[in-house]
Amino acid sequence: MSEQTISTRRAGMDRYGFTSPAPRPEGLADILERVLDKGIIIAGDIRVNLVDVELLTVKIRLLVVSVDKAMEMGIDWWKRDPMLSAEAADAKELADENRELRARLEELERDRE
Repeated sequence: MSEQTISTRRAGMDRYGFTSPAPRPEGLADILERVLDKGIIIAGDIRVNLVDVELLTVKIRLLVVSVDKAMEMGIDWWKRDPMLSAEAADAKELADENRELRARLEELERDRE
């Protein structure tokens, strides 16, 4: 390959001298960065029917984005999941304690009457 051919390819030109419409990603890291920045959605449905009777429906939805992008979209389920967040676990414990106290209060009020 000549020096001129190598330099034109580096400048974004193909072997015929045309520039490519979009820069090519240089590696997996660039592709992953773009996917996480923009997001990708994969959706599909599986249905099993027998003589026009639906027996099973499975809906599959997959969203691949960065945490920042998900929060921009209003998705933050991991903040409320007790398995993933200590705050959510504390909130669950408080809710359970609150339920128990309300039940005891109702019992005391019934006994008072």
